[in-house]
Amino acid sequence: MKKILTVCLSLLMLAGAMTSCGSKMFMATGSETGTYYAFGIVLADEIKNATGIEIGVQSSGASKANIQLIDDETVDFAIVQNDVMDYAYNGTNTFAADGAITSFSAIATLYAEVIQIVASPDITSVADLVGKRVSVGDVGSGTEFNAQQIFEAYGMTFDDIQKQNLGFTDSADKYKDGQLDAFFLTAGAPTTAVTELATAKDFNILTIGAEELAYLKENYGYYTEYTITADTYEPMEEDAVTVAVMATLICDSELDEETVYNVTKAIFENTEAITVGHKKGEELNAQTAVDGISIPMHAGAVKYFKEIGSLAE
Repeated sequence: MKKILTVCLSLLMLAGAMTSCGSKMFMATGSETGTYYAFGIVLADEIKNATGIEIGVQSSGASKANIQLIDDETVDFAIVQNDVMDYAYNGTNTFAADGAITSFSAIATLYAEVIQIVASPDITSVADLVGKRVSVGDVGSGTEFNAQQIFEAYGMTFDDIQKQNLGFTDSADKYKDGQLDAFFLTAGAPTTAVTELATAKDFNILTIGAEELAYLKENYGYYTEYTITADTYEPMEEDAVTVAVMATLICDSELDEETVYNVTKAIFENTEAITVGHKKGEELNAQTAVDGISIPMHAGAVKYFKEIGSLAE
């Protein structure tokens, strides 16, 4: 009898892991010093407060690793960049060698990660970067693919520039020392590396032209238009229009509809409380949370967004 009870309890625990009964689930985020991890903790707290669903937040290697963790059934939820999400689902770019992963679904976009092009004051257009010394981010990074696609929109390639592959801080330092003419970075705006640069050297934030914006949005469904306002960085004299990818919540496609519906609802009906916990909560917007999603959405999220009118019936 004791053995039978033990087996029954085990089966109940396994079944409960896929429901909102309170069994612990897991969310992969990013490094413990990064925004994904901190924001994930706040989301998990508010989801538990609203629904009773307990979600353990795990640090990780960010977007690509998080998708692999869901595919391995190690975690139930994850925060990823929506461009990397698209690469995984279609088996392109950083997933070209590994092949497509389709075991996950999108829930909602959370906040913008902005493609920022910092350039010397005499450079006023992406087209002016021809022949210039330009850092496009680390090799194989999301920033490098963003830069490549923006050049493509202008009919350019990396062969048209003196390409360097540097991270944000190294790019800013080399620009400050006169060793770079421009650099790309993909991050929330304002970005610390650029804010600190503003105290030492003048620069422009380049605008992407209307035709090129249209090309990017038509050919890469994960891009959204974003305006970096003139008050973002001290040297800016006018707004700069660019594109952004979105930090996006995804989940295991096999999670039940009720659980994902409750998680989605908990996030978007508690944005004020989330904002108290983390400033990125200010960007949560139920009306635009389906923008920039280029892969299938989970049925639970679809149900919520149709209910509030963000998706058509």
